[in-house]
Amino acid sequence: MRNTLFLIAISALWTGASAGNVQIQVLDREGKPVPDAVVVIYPGNAAGTPPNLLQASPTIEQEKMRFVPAVTVVSAGTTVRFTNQDRWDHHVRGNPTGVAPAAAPGAAASTNFELRLAGKTDGKPANFADVKLDAPGVVLLGCHLHGSMRGHVFVTDSAWSLKTDNDGIARFPAVPDGAAQVRVWHAEQLVDLPRKALNVVPGPVLDTVQLSVVPRVRRAPPASPGNTPGGPMGSYSLAPAQGAHAHHRGS
Repeated sequence: MRNTLFLIAISALWTGASAGNVQIQVLDREGKPVPDAVVVIYPGNAAGTPPNLLQASPTIEQEKMRFVPAVTVVSAGTTVRFTNQDRWDHHVRGNPTGVAPAAAPGAAASTNFELRLAGKTDGKPANFADVKLDAPGVVLLGCHLHGSMRGHVFVTDSAWSLKTDNDGIARFPAVPDGAAQVRVWHAEQLVDLPRKALNVVPGPVLDTVQLSVVPRVRRAPPASPGNTPGGPMGSYSLAPAQGAHAHHRGS
């Protein structure tokens, strides 16, 4: 009798906590895998402890005139560190995309920032600044001095958020069973795709989402332009040293 009750209890616990391993592959318009797409799952039943899939304290490097990584996914309320690894000055400008300020003024204010970082000096730590991103949305990163520099921060409102790998796949463990929705975002997909319905069951769940564009392949970084402050496209006075502060518009 005791063994029977034990098995019933284990069965009930398993039923209440059952979850599926979900893999979402993102393809381009021609059917080829797309890396660095953001996949977000919104479970209909999000009871229990959410997963820890994202970095708690991510760093975005400015290196060889690029933002590295080009796409960063964070939870709302995360503090992101920007670090200048180049030997010339950089500017960091963050602007919200796809957000109507009239509808979401808080989101626009918390994702609209400007800061400057001096170039790295040999033998010294790189200069950095921290920015806290409180509201969900997509932040476009740029540099006033170097117009070719582009990056994005995707501030998510779901714990089930990941970037696709080189095979275009985002792999989610332990997604709660039941109805769910899938959102896919890519920097070159100018019109947001509609969310896709997904039924999560115990065991593996495989699905695909296709973009309406063919993303461009990122070119190799340019050769170092030398030690001139500001790089090849201008200069300005050195920014405050390590620990510089971001300036938020409207704050």
